Amino acid sequence: MNCTPIKRDYGWAKFIWLAYLGFFFIHPVESHAGWAGWLATIVGAAVFLFLYFGIFHWKRQWGVAGLICLLLLGIGYAPFNHGAATFFVYAASFIPFLVETELAGILLVAGVGLLVGLETWVFHLPADFWFPALAFGLLVGVSNIYFAQRDRAHATLRMAREEVEHLAKVAERERIARDLHDVLGHTLSVIILKSELAGKLIDRDPERAKAEIADVEQTSRQALAEVRSTIRGYRGHSLEAELKHARATLETAGVTVASDAAELTLTPVQESVVALVVREAVTNVVRHANARHCSLRIVPVNGNCRIEIQDDGRGGDEAEGNGLRGMRERIEALQGTISRDTRSGTRLTIEFPIAAANSSGVH
Repeated sequence: MNCTPIKRDYGWAKFIWLAYLGFFFIHPVESHAGWAGWLATIVGAAVFLFLYFGIFHWKRQWGVAGLICLLLLGIGYAPFNHGAATFFVYAASFIPFLVETELAGILLVAGVGLLVGLETWVFHLPADFWFPALAFGLLVGVSNIYFAQRDRAHATLRMAREEVEHLAKVAERERIARDLHDVLGHTLSVIILKSELAGKLIDRDPERAKAEIADVEQTSRQALAEVRSTIRGYRGHSLEAELKHARATLETAGVTVASDAAELTLTPVQESVVALVVREAVTNVVRHANARHCSLRIVPVNGNCRIEIQDDGRGGDEAEGNGLRGMRERIEALQGTISRDTRSGTRLTIEFPIAAANSSGVH
């Protein structure tokens, strides 16, 4: 009989285990008990059923109280109905699931055995009481110690797995939020710039305005594709394409660009991170810097990749926003560092080891 009374549901199985209650009715049948004997037997069985199903569903402290009541029921009925031995068997079977350690289970199951022995000695009860109470009680109780420990181990693993799944979901939500910020922040800035430019040109240079509107449409379609791939997690970034896009964006905003990108051997993950960092930095220049000149440098330094993005804008020591925070998280995942100097315009310096492992968790 394997019963787990704490936070487990065995469905119909717990009804099958009620077959052991049949021993409680043998004595009144054999002794041709009168109505008073049968009434006492029915009352005892009703109290047992209440305790039995209660222990399955009550909280631990109430389960322990129910176990004590079950033992008292056995003690009270044993002198008059030797089938009350089954109550001690049920109690022994429940004990391992109500304690936390194997040692506590062993000691308490042994305590039930001593209680049976004491009951037998005090009331001089026959073997048809103490033998099944001891034999089945100790057998079932000790075997359930194994099942209880197994269930606790499974519960611990289940909790650990649920925690891992929860953390994975949180990490994925953060990735999607960070990537959407990087993708949409830059693209929407480009769309705004080109729309404003088209509005200014529509009267004096309709052809140029038409071309800018076509660029807006193309950029919007590209943004939609990037959002879809971001959500799926399949997005990759070409550094070369991103640098060209950065120069075009800055020039559209009226910012003169000086670009210097050395040939570097980067992993796909590193290249994607550098591309996103360049995109976010350029977006910040366009949105906030009010700059006229901007320089982009990507160079190797002592086995590291160094990225320097500097503008001659307004600078200022503003608080770190979502964009810079996202850049910092990505670079730190590559075991790198990021610093910002806003004393004269804004200078962003990023450095990470080129030999960082391909297994980096950046997306």
